Amino acid sequence: MSNIPKIVILGAGYGGVLTALRLQKELNYNEADVTLVNKHDYHYITTHLHMPAAGTDNPENARVSISKLIDEFKIDFVKSTVVQIRPQDKKVILEDGTLSYDYLVIGLGGEPETFGIPGLAEHAMNIRSINSVRLIREHIEYQFARYKREPHRTDYLTFVVGGAGFTGIEFVGELSDRIPELCKQFDVDPTLVKIYNIEAAPTALPGFDPELVEYAMNVLSKKGVTFRIGTAIKECTPEGVVVGEGEEIKSATVIWTGGIRGNRLIEEAGFETMRGRVKVDEFLRCPGNENIYIVGDNSLMFNPEGRPYPPTAQIAMQQGVVCAHNLVASIRNQPLKTFVFSNKGTVASLGKGEAIGIAFGKKYKGRVAAWLKKLIDLRYLFIIGGIPLVLRKGKFL
Repeated sequence: MSNIPKIVILGAGYGGVLTALRLQKELNYNEADVTLVNKHDYHYITTHLHMPAAGTDNPENARVSISKLIDEFKIDFVKSTVVQIRPQDKKVILEDGTLSYDYLVIGLGGEPETFGIPGLAEHAMNIRSINSVRLIREHIEYQFARYKREPHRTDYLTFVVGGAGFTGIEFVGELSDRIPELCKQFDVDPTLVKIYNIEAAPTALPGFDPELVEYAMNVLSKKGVTFRIGTAIKECTPEGVVVGEGEEIKSATVIWTGGIRGNRLIEEAGFETMRGRVKVDEFLRCPGNENIYIVGDNSLMFNPEGRPYPPTAQIAMQQGVVCAHNLVASIRNQPLKTFVFSNKGTVASLGKGEAIGIAFGKKYKGRVAAWLKKLIDLRYLFIIGGIPLVLRKGKFL
């Protein structure tokens, strides 16, 4: 019997991939058996998905083959779907087998949070994966084709985006760039196309710098986006959405970007959760389970003011690095490292050549912010795949 500890990583999102890559670098030969489980054989760049969803980029550019990232001599990759986590048995049940572990890293990603709004789960689409954005892109094109056959159906040309957080804002920026192309392609009068961005909070991009939010809304309004801020979606129906005090907006396309919750598998495993997330300790461990680490959308961490950190790629990446360090330290009986989030800044794109951002303590907008966004994307490619990946994918981001 081998006494080499088994580390199982669930999910190849930002947190899972960074954990795997750092373990690959830091572990000595035969110090641990590392297995990475993911339902696809690729890692996708979530922060890039709004572009292929709108049709302004190819979905292939947002994904990277896992085999090109990991060293198969150091990490076993298992392409499978996780069905159940059984912490009491130290086992993970997959759709086609079982894995036992000594240390478990859970980074399974989030699920859309519908906040109990009737019809949202059934009738709205989500920007959540390569396959979901393919569906959205094809659906949008299909609406233009349908309109040509049924010109009285202006709801085919009405697009509702629920949520004006980062994903919602970035998506309407790309969509407003794509609409003129589609109008030309299908010979549709651009004045008939309506894009609504609906947000229940009193401001778009809640919590972001007000000056930059105003700039973003001005840019997008000029591109044809109609904002309905401080307006809640009350119901989503096959015909569109009901907002505010019963007003109906007829639309054949509703895209929900209004929030992410954790993963139901975590709740089903018996962990104490808040909206599917586990409040981890300072070392990223699950309370009461010191051999289980939780990263990314599945973890819940609070800032010094007592508010939860938003589940961003940036925090997941930093968690992956600390998680790997603590796994190695656990195996070697060395002290663990406390996780401290270092906010490097945030940039939101507003379509071609436009963005807003805060980085290095300064505000950026317009073309400079758009360049900054590209630099952030290139830096991530470099972190996970070095110069070869930057050269292969960088020109597309």
